[in-house]
Amino acid sequence: MEKSRYIAIEGPIGVGKSSLAEFLAKGLNGRTLIEEVDANPFLSNFYADIKKYAFQTQLFFLLSRYQQQKGMFQQELFSSTVISDYLFAKDRIFAYLNLDENELGLYEQVYRLLDTRIPKPDLVIYLQASTDVLLKRIGKRNKEYEKNVKEEYLEKLVEAYNRYFFYYSDTPLLVVNTSEIDFVNNPADLTNLVKEIKKMKGGSQHYIPLTAR
Repeated sequence: MEKSRYIAIEGPIGVGKSSLAEFLAKGLNGRTLIEEVDANPFLSNFYADIKKYAFQTQLFFLLSRYQQQKGMFQQELFSSTVISDYLFAKDRIFAYLNLDENELGLYEQVYRLLDTRIPKPDLVIYLQASTDVLLKRIGKRNKEYEKNVKEEYLEKLVEAYNRYFFYYSDTPLLVVNTSEIDFVNNPADLTNLVKEIKKMKGGSQHYIPLTAR
């Protein structure tokens, strides 16, 4: 992983993307690129009524992610390692999950214009967790706009993520099962995970922590 200048961390809501990004940035003397989720004015309404607010929410995220990544990489010019808590391409996971046919057609036009202008990561880390574990972690975070997250929606999201990354081949990929580890509060879990990330050289690999076997 010595040549990884841009690492993106992905996974469903509550899996620990931002926390891992912060830990890795400190360990690798890099900078974080944290998605500004709280800035989306449609998010609370989206979780309360997905069908009604899906398009506004999705388009806001797409444009916000584009502006954020474009600004960061123009400034950084890859002079230091960048650790992002999202992959720009994952935006389509939510789009295909939540938008109707007409909305999706318009969304795809905008997405294709923007996607080619965003650099691809040197490494993507996909964090997995069961729906039960995600619900517990979301509850602990106690964010107001997440209180309406429904188990049924979360299950569909986990399935969509797994399906997306099963076929993913754009960059090197490390898949990590986090259901039975706690790298936020357990230093040993974090140390072992970081070791695995540093060993990553290419292709697609799966890491199942010892405690989960």
